[in-house]
Amino acid sequence: MGSTDSSTKHPAARTVASTQSEMTEIILPNDTNTLGNLLGGRLMHFIDLTGAMAAYRHSRTNVVTAAMDHIDFIRPVHLGDLLTLRSSVNRAFSSSMEVGVKVWAEDTRTGTIVHVASAYLVFVAIDNQGQRVRVPEALAETPDEVRRYEGAARRREHREAESARRNEAKLATRAEEKATAAHA
Repeated sequence: MGSTDSSTKHPAARTVASTQSEMTEIILPNDTNTLGNLLGGRLMHFIDLTGAMAAYRHSRTNVVTAAMDHIDFIRPVHLGDLLTLRSSVNRAFSSSMEVGVKVWAEDTRTGTIVHVASAYLVFVAIDNQGQRVRVPEALAETPDEVRRYEGAARRREHREAESARRNEAKLATRAEEKATAAHA
């Protein structure tokens, strides 16, 4: 039995290419609405699973979904279509990773393949006790990977600003509720 080098299991960095994951599903009646189109929630479930696969490959530890902050539903997916989802880590931060997922549908009768959805998700790496753990840096090598890497930083800034705005709104609402209760 060979020994495991800890630098292989927990390197300082991993390439974006090493995180790429793909999943294919056939759309069955249980996945569709009354019009025979894939349910949006079911598509989000598939996106979450495929995104988690990339995050697992990057972090090599447990991951939890922290956000699905952007999703575009471009075209409907129909009963009987083959759905192909591809994901990769766009950028890693200290314990979180932004993952991009792109989705295509293939009409099994004609072979036509169309882009149907794209999404950005954030996953957080955790240990078995639920505590955050550090993740390796993501190394972007191709021009497309570099573009997504840089875009991830902008999207993170936007997420943080939106979170701060929501927290301020909560605090203002609580202060207003306390003031109203004091006058009642």
